[in-house]
Amino acid sequence: MVTPRSACPKCGTPIRARHNIPVISWLWLRGRCADCGAPISLRYPLIELAVGLVFAVIVLASGVRIETLLLLVFAAFSLILAVIDFEVRRLPNAIVGPCVIAIAAVIVLACAVSGDWGAALRALLGALAVGALYGIAWLIYPAGLGFGDVKLAPVIGAFLAFFGWGVLVVGTLAGFVWGACAGIVAMIAARRMRKVAIPFGPWMFVGAWTGVLVGARAWQWYVNDIVGL
Repeated sequence: MVTPRSACPKCGTPIRARHNIPVISWLWLRGRCADCGAPISLRYPLIELAVGLVFAVIVLASGVRIETLLLLVFAAFSLILAVIDFEVRRLPNAIVGPCVIAIAAVIVLACAVSGDWGAALRALLGALAVGALYGIAWLIYPAGLGFGDVKLAPVIGAFLAFFGWGVLVVGTLAGFVWGACAGIVAMIAARRMRKVAIPFGPWMFVGAWTGVLVGARAWQWYVNDIVGL
């Protein structure tokens, strides 16, 4: 994330700071390396633009508060890791590691500001619970789940649990539901039922955001109308 500096994949020249401004630099350079003229993939400005738009939506919906910072950090890592997992079927430690540190730091900061240290304890328990769930699933059926997903699970557990137990339960289950739906679609497209692999990380993120958006209401509905408590 910090070193080594970004470089042109064609000529290896480090990218200058003025050529690394999101979206603007790509337009300024007309989509080509400033040194060797090699084309710069359109995916770079598209991802940068997507992050900017998602940030704008989150701030408009959530307002300017400390919890918004947590949503923004998680959104940035969600997009980056989802795209990488879709492309190369990996969740690199070089990005998952900083994600762990950033999420943990913002949770501690949010609890320090609000004085609600119970949320930090809840986040820790959520990380342990979801991490254990994925770890057990990987041990039982390693061919069906990558170890990168297991490493990512505690981060998602901490993030979801910070917002509440209902958000944690719904967000975790939603990840498996979205992943199963994607798997079914992939099998239909491949016209076979076996040996159809899909990246699971992106669906863990989709599940997490499902939990954030509707988890609290869905859990309350379940507890009140289904269980009757």
